[in-house]
Amino acid sequence: MKRRVKLPLRKTAAKYRRARRSLREPISARSRHGLDWTNFFISDVQTSFGSFVAFYLAGLHWSKPDVGLVLTVGGLAAVISLVPGGALADESAHKRLLVACGIVSLAGAALIYALAPAFYTVMLAEVLHGTTAGLIGPGISAISLGLVGRRAMSSRTGRNQRFQAAGTAITAGIMGFIGSRFSTPAIFFATAAFCAPALLALSLIRPDEIDYHRARNAKTGEQSRDLSRLPDLAKNRPLLIFAACLMLLQLADASMLPIIGENLALSASGFGSLYMSGLIVTPQVVVAGLAPWAGYHSEKRGRKPLLVLAFAIEAARALLLAFFSSYSVLILVQLLNGISSSIISVLTILVIADLTAGSGRFNLMTGVVGMLQAIAAAISTTLTGFLFAKFGTSMGFFAITGVATAATLLLWSALPETKPAKYLD
Repeated sequence: MKRRVKLPLRKTAAKYRRARRSLREPISARSRHGLDWTNFFISDVQTSFGSFVAFYLAGLHWSKPDVGLVLTVGGLAAVISLVPGGALADESAHKRLLVACGIVSLAGAALIYALAPAFYTVMLAEVLHGTTAGLIGPGISAISLGLVGRRAMSSRTGRNQRFQAAGTAITAGIMGFIGSRFSTPAIFFATAAFCAPALLALSLIRPDEIDYHRARNAKTGEQSRDLSRLPDLAKNRPLLIFAACLMLLQLADASMLPIIGENLALSASGFGSLYMSGLIVTPQVVVAGLAPWAGYHSEKRGRKPLLVLAFAIEAARALLLAFFSSYSVLILVQLLNGISSSIISVLTILVIADLTAGSGRFNLMTGVVGMLQAIAAAISTTLTGFLFAKFGTSMGFFAITGVATAATLLLWSALPETKPAKYLD
């Protein structure tokens, strides 16, 4: 019996390795590893923001509406920066410089949190943090596509997400230890320190290997300088549907972990930072393992089936939180989040690349979609702060469940399969 089980597993593993090799990236080992570790250390820097910020401010006795307000300011700053940042990533030949500026801004925001956590200085830190969204996200996507092309982009995107998730998981554990052993402000000093290795890793990527036209998903040959008109992109119905689905999902998902973090800060006494770290680490471990799998199976089975599965999982998470609040259930909820995130984080980039092929506007549209998600996330953190305060935890999570379910139904009924039959680059 054992032998019968082992043989199919070995055959499946061998088949998976052969398929992965067929998608291998056509770049040097130095650039490949440089991009890997850039993703790893950038996630290190970003880990202390978001959920840790909500936990930190709640521990300073900030009210839920005030926490929601400053997080909204950061979200609005991201909204303002994403579209020009995406356009700049399309036009600029210095894509590494864009990412470097984002990393330095994150360091500044972290130091403000550590040294001066007053209301208006925290607002400034959130603005700095938000504006990096228009530099780092489109910059990493442009570098990735410019290095490997669309044929290997599924493998590259899965690898990006693996290293980002691994960095987040490891750093969250470190941050939790630092917060419990020393103080919560020490988390932000450590965040600023992680900027140095992030910049070093970025410098390893060879700029001559980043193809300028390929990096913005332009046509090949003599038409590589042609750009699609923005009104034409605005008429791209599948792209509009996909953006709407992501907005609805972000409206539901963005506030879940911050709300959990605020509740932990009020109820878990001295172990709150360790508990919060566990909730952050859990999904990242899952993403690190499953993100390459999501890229591989999106080539084999298509984008849409995986996306529908991931959206449905987010609705199930919110429903569980409406009924249960024990820490063991929170861990289960975060495991589910890891499965959905491993799919959505990879396939968002791939679907946008599919729908903008030959347009030369890949990074701009990545910025536009990111802007719409940031708007939804900003609205989510503000609305849920008041919603949970007025109606209680259960009703708040029921409302979130309804929004996530609507996003799933829209995706299932209206979005066509986007994977092309053949790549042209």
